Amino acid sequence: MKFPEPLVEGRLIRRYKRFLADVRLPDGTEVTAHCPNTGSMLGCKPDDARVWLSESDNPKRKLRYTWELVETAPGEFACINTARPNYQAREAIESGRVVELSGYRQCKAEVRYGEEKSRIDLLLSDHDSQPDAWVEVKNVTLAEGGRGYFPDAVTTRGQKHLRELMAQVAKGERAVLFFLVNHTGIETVRPADHIDPDYGELLREACSAGVEVVAYRAALAGQGGQPSGSLTLTESVPVILEPSRPEL
Repeated sequence: MKFPEPLVEGRLIRRYKRFLADVRLPDGTEVTAHCPNTGSMLGCKPDDARVWLSESDNPKRKLRYTWELVETAPGEFACINTARPNYQAREAIESGRVVELSGYRQCKAEVRYGEEKSRIDLLLSDHDSQPDAWVEVKNVTLAEGGRGYFPDAVTTRGQKHLRELMAQVAKGERAVLFFLVNHTGIETVRPADHIDPDYGELLREACSAGVEVVAYRAALAGQGGQPSGSLTLTESVPVILEPSRPEL
C-alpha cells in the first residue's frame, strides 16, 4: 500500500498527550499533528527528527495533519501510525506475499472472539487443507543495534492477545502472531525482555503451545535520503525467541 498523497516533511518539536505532536514545516510554520500511536514510541521521537505528515482536506477534522513517518537515525525510517499495519498485513496476505499464510480465500478484520472478549486483527478462512487462521498483527518500531524489539512498553493487552491465540490453537485452529516490521534498521525481531519480561515469557509459552510467529518488513527507504512512501511488505525477518539484552 502507498500513502494517498505526497507526504509533508517537517521537524519534530515534541510529542505530548499521547495523540499530539508539534512539527515545524520547512517554511517555519509550526503545526499540531495527530499522533496515531498509543505506545511509548521508544526510539521513534528523537529531538528535531525529520518527520513526514499526511494531509487531509476534510473540514470536519480537528487536525489537518497526521504523523506517519520518522527518521530515527540517518537514512533509517519508521512508520509510527499504528492504524497502518493491519492494512499492510492484509494486503500482503491477500496478494500471496506471505508464504506462511497463502491459500486462504477469505479474510475478515476485527472479528470478536475469545473468553477475554478480544477482537482478532485478521481471520483467514476457506483454505483447501488448512484450518482457519487467527492473525494478531503487531507493529515493530523499536530498534536497538539492528535488533527489533516488541513491545516498547509493558503491555497487558498484548499478553491477553497471546492467551487468546493459545486458546484458538487448543481448539484445533491456527493462531499466528504477525510482527510487522515498520523500521528499516531492523534485521531481526525479539521479545523485549528488558522492557516486559512477562510478555517475553508468555510469548515463548505460546510458541511452545503451537502459536506461529512470523515477521515481515515494509519497504520504507527511498532514494536520496527520503522515505519511499510505500508501505508494501517485501521480505521476511527472522524471529529470535532466546532471551537477550539489547545491543546499546
